[in-house]
Amino acid sequence: MSEITQEQLAAFKKSVNESSKSEVLRGAITTNGILKSARDNQRAGELTPTFSVDLESSPVANQLRSGRCWMFAALNTMRHDMKSTHGLPGDFELSQSYTFFWDKLEKANYFYNNILATADKPTTDREVSFLLATPQQDGGQWDMIVAIIEKYGVVPQSAFPESQASSHSAELNRLFNGKLRKDAITLRQLVAQNATDDEVSAKLEAFNKENYHMLSLTFGEPPLTFDFSFRDKDDEFHREQGITPQDFFKKYVGWNLSDYISIINAPTDDKPYKQTYGVSMLGSVVGGRDVKHLNLDLATFKELAIKQLSAGENVWFGVDMGPKLDREAGLMDTELYDEDSLFDIDFSMTKAERLDYGDSLMTHAMVLTGVDLVDGKPTKWKVENSWGDKNGHKGYFTMSDEWFDQFTYQVVIKKEYLPDELRDIYENSEPKELAPWDPMGALA
Repeated sequence: MSEITQEQLAAFKKSVNESSKSEVLRGAITTNGILKSARDNQRAGELTPTFSVDLESSPVANQLRSGRCWMFAALNTMRHDMKSTHGLPGDFELSQSYTFFWDKLEKANYFYNNILATADKPTTDREVSFLLATPQQDGGQWDMIVAIIEKYGVVPQSAFPESQASSHSAELNRLFNGKLRKDAITLRQLVAQNATDDEVSAKLEAFNKENYHMLSLTFGEPPLTFDFSFRDKDDEFHREQGITPQDFFKKYVGWNLSDYISIINAPTDDKPYKQTYGVSMLGSVVGGRDVKHLNLDLATFKELAIKQLSAGENVWFGVDMGPKLDREAGLMDTELYDEDSLFDIDFSMTKAERLDYGDSLMTHAMVLTGVDLVDGKPTKWKVENSWGDKNGHKGYFTMSDEWFDQFTYQVVIKKEYLPDELRDIYENSEPKELAPWDPMGALA
């Protein structure tokens, strides 16, 4: 071990104070903070919210104090299509609370099944520790919301409105995760005592019954059927009575969800391109759609997103939303803050290095609704966020193409936009299973 000596500290201090700029920089940073001191205002002014491909915008939704961005993004891609097809009013939203209810219930059952599968391992085992660290959470991935919708359908927000817990989920998550850890104790003890399959199944059913009870009181009782009425853009009145969530999805969304697949860009040595990947212990619905990614090079990854946008379809996408972000202005750009010059330190890493060394992973999902093409090449992208309309341009963000390259990890693309070779790889190759803690298993 090598310690920091007093002599070294004296040299460090001397080095800082030798620079005539140090006092000015210290005053600026201590007063304004790092980002404001490093901000390039001229660069910010260049990121105007104008795009050569610009799909029709809807008022942005607001996930408030919950981690449902992936869910909001998925439902927002669907509502854009619904509004175009059925002439729904501008403020129409699908119920994010409805899918949140079922996601919580199913994630708990998924956790129980993973606990039983690892019950012969000590709690210090890495997989068991991973499971117990966060038994369930708000976040998710595209294939997980697909599994929920395929089983439970969707409803308009009027049929299942927001609750305090759906919009402010921290209280519920703390209590619910505590319960799931306690349930894990019981399940592991049953396995250790050589309980029969029937005994274990009975306990699982009892736990899931308790979870449903808890969620029903917290979110409200999800409807089996509901009424739905609206006036379309031509002022024609429509009414549905007693429709089920599954039939509502079929009639008003009408997507074949198997047509929409996850494409990732993970340029690390352990993930060759043109290969599919799954993630161990990642999912929501037992027996539902598995998480499956097709890893592609950046140029193809980006080309597919542009192709889908140019065809008039929005794109669900996942990013690391932390770096180089001005939340208030709604700007995402690698040149927005010059921390390197501010501190005279090179902070740069490649995208692969950030993934390999834990500096970046997917943390947020949004919707691509436009792109600015110059000579066929993208320069910036229009992004529909789910943080309300007070940030950016009425809630829409502008993302530079350079930021897209560095911090975008996942896009959801309709199969028809893939070349035959890539579609065949996705449909017919055996996915390589990644570890539960792999960055491509991160939940937005």
